[in-house]
Amino acid sequence: MIKTYKNSLIDEQVIVYKHKSGLEVYVCEKPEFSSSYAIFGTRYGSIDTKFSVGNGKFLEVPEGIAHYLEHKLFESEELDAFARFAKTGASANAFTSFDRTCYLFSCSANFEENFRILLDFVQHPYFTEETVQKEQGIIGQEIQMYDDSAPWQVLMNLLGALYKKHPVRIDIAGTVESIAKINAGLLYDCYNTFYNLNNMFICVAGNVEAQKIFDLCDELLITKAPVIINRFMPNEENKVEKRQVEVKLPVSKPLFAIGFKEKCENPQKTLKEKVLSEIILKSIFGNDSPLYKELFDSELINDSFSAEYFNGYSYACTIVEGESDNPEKVREITNRYLSDYIVKGIKKEDIERAVKVYYSEEVCGFNSAENIVMNMVESAFLKTPVFEEFDIIKNITEVDVVKRLKEMFDIDNSSISIVNK
Repeated sequence: MIKTYKNSLIDEQVIVYKHKSGLEVYVCEKPEFSSSYAIFGTRYGSIDTKFSVGNGKFLEVPEGIAHYLEHKLFESEELDAFARFAKTGASANAFTSFDRTCYLFSCSANFEENFRILLDFVQHPYFTEETVQKEQGIIGQEIQMYDDSAPWQVLMNLLGALYKKHPVRIDIAGTVESIAKINAGLLYDCYNTFYNLNNMFICVAGNVEAQKIFDLCDELLITKAPVIINRFMPNEENKVEKRQVEVKLPVSKPLFAIGFKEKCENPQKTLKEKVLSEIILKSIFGNDSPLYKELFDSELINDSFSAEYFNGYSYACTIVEGESDNPEKVREITNRYLSDYIVKGIKKEDIERAVKVYYSEEVCGFNSAENIVMNMVESAFLKTPVFEEFDIIKNITEVDVVKRLKEMFDIDNSSISIVNK
């Protein structure tokens, strides 16, 4: 089944093909582009450490196994995928986050050959005990590298302060101890569960033809019986685990991250909740906001200051981060502004300005094949119609903003993470 989504306002369209396996293929044809970008992804990330298939028994696997599997999937009995892509002139990569794993390439020529490589290696795992053990040292070094990364530590320490049980508090790569427990059998268990096509998606944008991509998918995708995945997530209390955590690392200026933990009554936040959250963050923390101006004029922050809505399966929080010689003062002033906004609301003109900024960023995103693909990945991941966020933006009300603001910020349920000199 093929469905075309059009947005006449921005003169763009995305064509979606539902493969017989249940996998959806998203394509945005941009013949004027000189390059193309493709992602083959799965709804599987570092938080998926306990799961069952159908009515089966729950299996608990070592922390970091999703990231480990990503590394190993590039290997084969012959030439690894990176070497194959290098021969065609493509740039290839992959990433594992808390809730997804994606394999990608970009190229200016030989798209079909590169697309065949992508679909081939992702669907043909090759794990042996010897190659799995060999990878432990490589990933162990990567883990130690992140242990020395101040930006990563300020984030992970914050998540550890916000969450007591949820696996989002655990490093995506796991620990040296946890990855030592990984073996080929466990990798195949995870692969056969989460790399079922019914749990996956493909997104392509650039100088491509949609029908050719759909034909290639029909030729190359290996259909298997759909897998029903049951994810186990611990019952997380709403209150934070710690109000403050601080470590010392060699940094030129202290780093901070302030987190506001949010209730997760449903496993996933809706697209409307996410859009509203982004607009609220732009209103309160944007470069032209009163809060930003006070902090910047007082020399409490620099241009590294930012705010992010951080969410995934059964977790959600707002993170405000940056560099400051006085992180506690930044927290104090931020909380004062938030308390005032919660009582009085955000000014209508500030909301309208944030909506325009958000809208313009989304429109400008269609000038980049990579940005288009990442936007389609969000639609595929959440199973929401393409361009739906534009309808949400158009229909936002002050009532929506007030309600969402109160859901996002509970000052008494927040934590701060600091990396000091």
